[in-house]
Amino acid sequence: MSVAGIALDASSRSPIVLLRDPSRSRQVPIWIDQAQAHNIMAGLNGTPQPRPLSHDLMAALLDAGGLQLERVIIHAIEDSTFRAVLRLRDSDLESDLESYSDTVTAEADAVETAVDGDDNLLEIDARPSDAIALAIRTGSSIWMLEEVVAEASIAVDAEADAEDRDEFRRFLDGISPAALGRHLESRQPGDPRDAQGDSPAP
Repeated sequence: MSVAGIALDASSRSPIVLLRDPSRSRQVPIWIDQAQAHNIMAGLNGTPQPRPLSHDLMAALLDAGGLQLERVIIHAIEDSTFRAVLRLRDSDLESDLESYSDTVTAEADAVETAVDGDDNLLEIDARPSDAIALAIRTGSSIWMLEEVVAEASIAVDAEADAEDRDEFRRFLDGISPAALGRHLESRQPGDPRDAQGDSPAP
């Protein structure tokens, strides 16, 4: 999947991240909050930040820990919430194994099998919005299982998408950090967008 952009829900004014399938004929809308929309847009635009945003920090920590984000997988919708995992590869372990195979030729076949296997893969549960923001910053692929696409996708309307993106950019340009903070503080406890996931519909 690719990130087609950010749109605004016409009724609730809530941001939506749009994921488009490789055929560009279907897209999946995921309702997110404004802070997550800002993080995704900053990554898409490559906007320089005076200080690292949360997802910039996450990417730096992965790199410092020798981990590589191989892909994001959005694998289910449960209780009206998308579920995703980060698939991480331990690049330090892979490098050690490759170095070992160079020095111990008698065991090269066994080491190659270990490198090609999934022993050095980790999966971590994540909100799709966080996973998408991190994937953008690391250049990682975003996958979505076909059954999720089939359940949540809508037909693509490129003209309407462009209008929604322009409207949301105007909204972001016109809101101050203080106003955004007041909006987030005013949300009621139990808002479904505060769940450990993101919604297919509000």
